Formats: sequence, structure tokens, C-alpha cells
Amino acid sequence: MMAPEKQLDEIKRGSVELIGEAELKEKLKAGKPLRVKAGFDPTAPDLHLGHMVLIHKLRQFQDLGHQVIFLIGDFTASVGDPSGRSKTRPALTPDEIKANAKTYTDQAFKVLDRNKTEIRFNTEWLAKFTPTDFIKLTSQYTVARLLERDDFGKRLKEQQPLSLHELIYPLLQGYDSVALKADVELGGQDQKFNLVVAREIQRAYGQSAEALLTMPLLEGTDGVQKMSKSYGNYIGITEPPQEMFGKLLSITDDLMWRYYELLSTKTLDEIKSLKAGHPKLAKVALAKEVVARFHSEQAADEAEKNFEQVFAQKGKPDEIEEKQIKSDGSPKELAILMAELGLAKSNSEARRLISQGGVRVDDVVIKDAKHSIVNKGDYLLQVGKRRFLKLSLQ
Repeated sequence: MMAPEKQLDEIKRGSVELIGEAELKEKLKAGKPLRVKAGFDPTAPDLHLGHMVLIHKLRQFQDLGHQVIFLIGDFTASVGDPSGRSKTRPALTPDEIKANAKTYTDQAFKVLDRNKTEIRFNTEWLAKFTPTDFIKLTSQYTVARLLERDDFGKRLKEQQPLSLHELIYPLLQGYDSVALKADVELGGQDQKFNLVVAREIQRAYGQSAEALLTMPLLEGTDGVQKMSKSYGNYIGITEPPQEMFGKLLSITDDLMWRYYELLSTKTLDEIKSLKAGHPKLAKVALAKEVVARFHSEQAADEAEKNFEQVFAQKGKPDEIEEKQIKSDGSPKELAILMAELGLAKSNSEARRLISQGGVRVDDVVIKDAKHSIVNKGDYLLQVGKRRFLKLSLQ
């Protein structure tokens, strides 16, 4: 196992804050594998690179020889995490939780070592809680301390509803650490309040307090806002290889190094060497590493080749996907066609892309969101700068 000092350097890489560093160093010196926990409320079915920051850090712990616990907060998801919320978050249904949990684990194992990952669900212990258990848990923390939380205080000040179950949420999350006997817990920097509560709950139940490692919220492709689908600046991990590659090539040089620090498996020394070279080569290397992780090495090579053909040579890919659609002779609305063909996730998204000038038909920009294709024949559809499809309307 790597020396404790070097392990700490890897553990702290890219992090915002490490709470309990002295205790963690002592545990590392003991040479025993640590139990490293990260909790995920399955509230979204599709993950992007922003979600991967925590998962990548978990993989680093695995590579250092520690035991990773991937906790699905299926019980707490039914409560709803209030972090950063200006209003009460609606609870998920059991079916939604089950479906989203499967998506999380399937996608997380593109980064984590499945054989070295302990998957747990907090219904295992929280669903068994008796009224006495809940009363004991709530007695470990005061309301005054819970109300120190910024988002709670803001909502009270603005006379927004604040439900009792939201006050209990941090205590439930804290008890997860008790049930799992966690030595380290990871979370986003926006989760710091909940994580700090967990340390107190562990002490109240006679355990040593876990170390807390908070990670930054990754900026999206715009380099300003955090990565989010609502901001349109995300890179989805299930996106086609060419789409991922092109988006990564579009980020600024400064943002590239942040992505390297938070998402790359390259060592700090290797990244330092890349910084001494040409930034374009470093960015291509980053794009290929990310695409290979979520698709394959071959897909990464093909994405690079297509990118060079489309952008460096101002041409089109050698191979363009072809699809056929039967026509009854009536006009086909372009937006509906795009959704059917998988060029947009919905009719409304397709119309937005068209109105923004991001769609071409036979190299002609279409800006009418209600544009229709009338005649049968072959058409070249282009969405954005990277997606092409040959449509045969028969």
C-alpha cells in the first residue's frame, strides 16, 4: 500500500476541503483498508461528467487499496434532500427510485471496479427504524444547529415552507455512516452541512468520526455555470462518442486542466508534463481518455478521426449513419422527424435546436421550428457541428 503521505496527496487532489485530516492520517498509518462511503440519491436517470467527479474519486480510493461503499439512498430519496432548494423537493415514487438506482449503478461501473465495490441501500436499516429509534436519532442534534443551515434560514426569512421531514434528512444521512461504520465520506461541496452532521451522529453512537472530503461542482462546457442539463452545458456519459469528443475539444484551455485534475487517471506528474506541451495535444488526449472510458478505445480513435475530418478539414465524416422512413405522402415536420431519429430527445428540444439555428438540411440552416419536409427523397441532416444523418424518406 502507498505511503500515507502520498495517499493523502492523491486523496486531496482536486478536493475543496478535507475535514479530520489528522485522524485520517493516523488511520492510513495503521495500514488497514478504510471504509469509504459516498451516498447517491437516485433522483436523475441520466448522468453527466459532473456526477463523475465523486465516482472518479471513489475509484482513486479503490486504486489505493481501500473499500468503497456505493450507497443508494433509496430511503432518503423518498424524503427528498433539501440541499440548495428554495422549496420543498417532491419525493420520488418507489418505481422511480428503482429505475434511477439501476441507471446510477450501471453507469457508475464504467469507472468503478465492480469487484471492489460494496453496493448498499439505506432501506436496509432505515426502513427497520421503530418510533423509538427515530426519537433517539433526533435527540442527538438540536433544532437550532439545523437552522444554521443557509438554505433553511433563507427559506424561513422569505416565509417559504420548511417541512419537518427536511430537518430530519441530515440526521438520516448521518445515521448511514453509523450503519456502515464509515471511515471516510465523500460529497459535493454543497453537501458539507449534511456531512458535518454525520460526524456528530457517529460520535453520539459511540463511533469515531469519519473524515470528510468535499469535492467541487464541475463547471460545464461554458466554463462558468456548474455542469447541468438545465444550463445546456453538460457532457452526458451516454452521449455518442463524437458528441462527447467534440464537446471536450470545445472547452477552454484553463477548464481543460480542471477536468484533468478531477476526471483523469493520469498522475499529477503526467499532467505537469502535458502542461509543458501544446494545449491542443493535451485536449485531444483528454477527450480520447474520457471517450474511451465510457465507450471504447476504438470509439475514441474514430471520434478523433471524424473530428479532424469535419473541423480541421472542413468536411464531413467518411461514414454517416443512414436511416429510412416510410412516407404516406403528407408533409413531415422536421422536429418530429428529429425526435423519431434520435437527433433530439423530444419534439420540444428539436424545435429549440431549430429555432437557434443549430439544424441544417442539405447544408441549409433551418430556423423555422415548424419546418416540414414535403417530398420523398434523400436528405442530409446535421444537428450542431458534429451530428450527421442521411435520411431516406420513401
